[in-house]
Amino acid sequence: ETTMKILIVDDSKPMRRLVIRTIKEAGFVDHDFVEAKNGAAALETIDSESPDLVLSDWNMPEMDGLGLLNTLRQRGNQIDFGFVTSECTDEMRELAETSGALFLIGKPFAAEDFALALHGLVSK
Repeated sequence: ETTMKILIVDDSKPMRRLVIRTIKEAGFVDHDFVEAKNGAAALETIDSESPDLVLSDWNMPEMDGLGLLNTLRQRGNQIDFGFVTSECTDEMRELAETSGALFLIGKPFAAEDFALALHGLVSK
């Protein structure tokens, strides 16, 4: 039973809390959660905390989620990455996938969405 560290990136603190609560509701209870308010802050947190998984909003000030993902990949960082966003058009899903994201969860989300997305990535 390995504990994973999951970084939640969203410019809304209530939304970060909701994501964490919903992940726990999905059965992923034994993990550590760290938070960042945008992509720029997330890069610093990734350097200092070395999380196993990043769950990021798409639209944020300073650096958006796609910018964060692209920067990580340019640096050769292959960390598992998924989006949790209120906009999920087919174009965004395609862009997320081609950029190297493993999944895109739409808001409003349910525990089942995380159960499906994190299955095989995170141990319950």
